[in-house]
Order: sequence, then C-alpha cells, then structure tokens
Amino acid sequence: MKRKICVVTGTRAEYGLLFNLMRAIQQSAEFELQLVVTGMHLSSEFGLTYKQIEADGFAIDEKVEMLLSSDSATGIAKSIGLATIGFSDAYERLQPDLLLILGDRFEMLAAAQTALVMQIPIAHLHGGECTFGAYDDAIRHSITKMSTWHFTSTASHRKRVIQLGESPKRVWNVGAVGIENILKLPLLTRDRLFTNLKLNIDQPMFLITYHPETNLQTNGVYSLLKALSNYTNVNLVFTKANADNGGREINKAIEKFVSQHENAMAFDSLGQQRYLSAVKYANVVIGNSSSGLIEVPYLHTPTVNCGDRQAGREKPSSVFDCRLEATEIEKAIEAALLYTGPYDQIFGDGHVVERIMNHLREISSFTLQKEFYNL
Repeated sequence: MKRKICVVTGTRAEYGLLFNLMRAIQQSAEFELQLVVTGMHLSSEFGLTYKQIEADGFAIDEKVEMLLSSDSATGIAKSIGLATIGFSDAYERLQPDLLLILGDRFEMLAAAQTALVMQIPIAHLHGGECTFGAYDDAIRHSITKMSTWHFTSTASHRKRVIQLGESPKRVWNVGAVGIENILKLPLLTRDRLFTNLKLNIDQPMFLITYHPETNLQTNGVYSLLKALSNYTNVNLVFTKANADNGGREINKAIEKFVSQHENAMAFDSLGQQRYLSAVKYANVVIGNSSSGLIEVPYLHTPTVNCGDRQAGREKPSSVFDCRLEATEIEKAIEAALLYTGPYDQIFGDGHVVERIMNHLREISSFTLQKEFYNL
C-alpha cells in the first residue's frame, strides 16, 4: 500500500522549487502524492497561480483559503488562524502519512502547527537557514522543532539544525531544491523571452523582486524605486511582492512607478520558465529575494541584495549587499554590472530530488517520536 505524502504550497516561488520533487512523488511506486494549495495561489490579486499547478498536471486535493484583504500584522495573524482551521479539515479528510513542507512562511507555520497537534509527522526542507530581517527566521526554526526529518541546502545549515537539538541521523544535506530546476528546465532564448515580455530587445534588462522586511517598520521600496528611476534606457522587469506585512504597499508603489516609466513593467508571476530565463538574460538581479542568493548565481548573473531581509544567509561572491538608500543601491548596481565572476555554487550540484526520494524510501515508519539531541 502506498504511503501518502501531503505537500503544501502557498506561493508561486515555493511551488517552482517543489515542482520536481512533487513530480517524483507523483510518479513513484512507493508513495501517493496529496496536494494542498493555499495562500497566494488562491488569490486573484496574486495571479490565481493554482491554475498553473493544474495546467502542469497536478491534481489539487484540497484548497485552503486563508488570505484576508489586508497585509497588516493583524490581518496576517488572522490569516494564520483561518489557515489553521482549514488545514485541520483538510488533514482530517486526507489522512496523510507524512506532511512535506518547504521553508519559512506564515502559511507553512499554520500547516506545521496543525499537523503537530493532529499527530502527522513532518519532513522539512531548507531548515537551518538565517534571515534576520524577517520574522520568517523564527518561523523556520519553529518548523524545524515540529519536524522529524530535515533536508538542508548546505552543510552549515545541517549543522545548525543539529544545534537546535535534531538528531544527525535525521538531518541530511541534499542541496537547494531550486538548483535542480536550472539543470532540468529548458529556458527560453533571449529573443523569445524579450518578445514574450514585450521588452526592448536592444536594451539591457534588470530583474527586480522586493519583499517586505517584516522585522522592521520601514518600507525601503521607495529608495529602491528612486535608484531605478535613473536607469531610463534599461528594461526594468518587476515581479510583485509576497502577501507579507506591507506587501500591498510595495505592489502599489511598483504599479505607480510602472505607470510613470515606459521602460518598466510588473508581473504577478512569471512562472518558473520565464523567471529563470529572465535571470539568465538579466544584466543584474536586484531586490531582496532569497532567489538572488541561491539560484541566481547558478545562471551566472550578479545580484544586488538590498537591505536586511536576507541578512545572515550564506552568500556567494557574486552578491553585492547594500543599504536601502538610493545612492548605495546605485553604487551596488554599478559594481554588479562590472562583475565578471566567479559565480560560487555553494548550494549543491542540483541532484536533490533523487537524494530526498532515497531518504524517504529508507524511512521504514513515519513517526512523530524523536529525542532532543545534545551536542
């Protein structure tokens, strides 16, 4: 009898990272894939990206509504509560043997805490990482303590999960799952990408993604936009912010900027193929997305990492950090444009799914029981 592995996804980026692993579970002889979709996937404001999941050939077993029309701290907290109720109903119907979740967002906190109370074992991807500028940092470590098995992206992250009291025999460094997409996904040519996005093919391109720094009260998007306003002969391609505290303010600021600058455009979601193709042909990736530190260097594109959202995360040498001040951002952009390498590949060789699947097969019984491991 196949063991049921339930995967939860709440954002376009996270789904892209999980895609190959979901496909492997779906096609395996040992496991049955159950898929729960929540968060931004179900919001028209963020592109109703659940439709892309279905178009990719995945059956969605449950849709858990959780987003309120608010990005205040109160609204996010209420969303977590709504999600907890929804996940409890979904898990009761699905009866999964294992919950598999990635990362650190508030949607995953709701998914994990519900599974914990309902005695559903958890396998967690990308634990042990640090991002001091966002409350995601605390959520990630909390999910680690709720989980029984751990798949980390670097050796140092594995060490940190063990430091949190998890037994080394249940913590495996497999590399970052997003790197596998770069190896497997056929990317568009530059001409086709620029035509698809309606860009000026004779001009360079900057790819920009900026999310809220949820541990801070200020919004640095205005400094970023001020810096970018000086680049009038560059295609400025924005992907919109997540549904975090202050995310809608960022998106409104971006939409206003785009309306005032003919060389700028914004997308709710590019999808994995167009996004990675844009990374490949961008002259620089700008903002504060984790992708700029993890996947982008593998496509030999420099990154300007603005502010503190990713502070504490391991960074390749092709990442240029800067404060959220317009002049500092411009300096970092100019430095990045002159960068010629090297592009450090610190998040593994991309052969991640096979390793995860082998470890899952080796687990004879999915269980909640675990000890606290003392160093």
